[in-house]
Amino acid sequence: MLVDTQPATYQHVPATAEVRDQWVNSQLIGVLMDNVLSSLAAAALAVPVLVLLMYFGHVPVMALAGWAGLMALILVLRYRMLGIYRLRYDSSEGPHRMAFVKRYQWTWVAVALIWGSLVLLSYGRSDMGTQFVCGVVVLGQGLLALVAVSAYQPIFRRYAHSLVLSVMVGVIFNTFVNGYTTDSLRMAGGALVLLMVFWWMLTMAGKRLHQVYRASFELQFSNEELIDSLTQQTRASLRAVATKNRFLASAAHDLRQPVHALSLYADWLATEPEMARDISPRILQSTRAINELFDSLFDLTRIDAGNYKVRLQHVDVGQLFADLALQFEPVASGKSLKLKTHTRPTNIWADPVVMRRILGNLLSNALRHTSQGGVLLGLRHRDDMMVFEVWDTGVGIAREHQQAIFQEFFRVSQHQGTEDSLGLGLTIVSKLTTMMGYQLALSSVANRGSVFRVMLPSYTQKHLVPDVAT
Repeated sequence: MLVDTQPATYQHVPATAEVRDQWVNSQLIGVLMDNVLSSLAAAALAVPVLVLLMYFGHVPVMALAGWAGLMALILVLRYRMLGIYRLRYDSSEGPHRMAFVKRYQWTWVAVALIWGSLVLLSYGRSDMGTQFVCGVVVLGQGLLALVAVSAYQPIFRRYAHSLVLSVMVGVIFNTFVNGYTTDSLRMAGGALVLLMVFWWMLTMAGKRLHQVYRASFELQFSNEELIDSLTQQTRASLRAVATKNRFLASAAHDLRQPVHALSLYADWLATEPEMARDISPRILQSTRAINELFDSLFDLTRIDAGNYKVRLQHVDVGQLFADLALQFEPVASGKSLKLKTHTRPTNIWADPVVMRRILGNLLSNALRHTSQGGVLLGLRHRDDMMVFEVWDTGVGIAREHQQAIFQEFFRVSQHQGTEDSLGLGLTIVSKLTTMMGYQLALSSVANRGSVFRVMLPSYTQKHLVPDVAT
């Protein structure tokens, strides 16, 4: 099978519908609050003119004074509300704004009721000119709400319903209190019918305008999300290009050394054939270094290209450890190190080539940076996973290098054996474990040693028998 092995880069995760709706509602509330100041200014200019007009239009003075006082009070409260919003909530978004609007939504209802009560003061109680002006003002308040309030639909609905209902109550109340006649009933009925039509048209227009606002902010949200995604992808691409350039530069540097050595040995052999016995091991060493580099590069290329073929099958861990011990025992003996393995006979469901590559690279890295003591390859069984461990008594890895060692061609310059390392072994281990869905962990103390852990899910275990050490 083929396993997706694309390198770990930023992947933009689209926001959920809940996050989007919360952001859009926050912006709609912002539009609503931005229109409060203009509404206050318009009301502050209109109220004195209306008071004078109704005073000379024979509206009862006490009722007029009460209306003017209520209007002044609600305007002051709304101005204070706007100040609180600007100070505390203008820069915030989401639930804070929504909570603020819920706390002060009664002010819009109060304003609508007070404006609608103009009909209660004037209808059937003042001259026709005053009644006409008051009716026009109420109508204007409804139309003004389309611009000032319709952005946030819950508030707009409450405002529109309160305004129209208060007008209806005023018409009906004054019709019956002032002594109704056939003409007055006919006039009131016509007014109520027109109010119902106006109510329906106002509600529909507010809904349509709200949809326009919402669609605009949803498009803005999508555009900002797209821009953010493109920005992140651009940064990831630039990082990938920088990594590729560093990769090629390091690969060229590491390849040039053994190739140059090969050319020197070939020239030496051509001029002095009797030195073949001395030169041959050096040629083999250079050839081995080139093969190792190319194998590592090909592994990285296949993994990053996503076409690394994985063949899952039953793997005998005991046999795998025995093969690895046979492979690396000469290296350990050559450095006077002890190489031990410890496991109990277990079969796992894995790719034997991948497991050999992972554990072999870890063993090679451990032996390369260990000068005394030894290296231990073991398997621990836990309730929810199996853990392959490679312990060494080597130079250890300082905390500041423990993330960087998994990067391509990274080498800690002061470590013994680093000059012979290609800096790709741990990179391949990291990529292979990620590809297989395994977990990779490192614990290390400088100058005391390290332990690398490869953790496999428990479902990969196929057979378990009592503990046996090798």
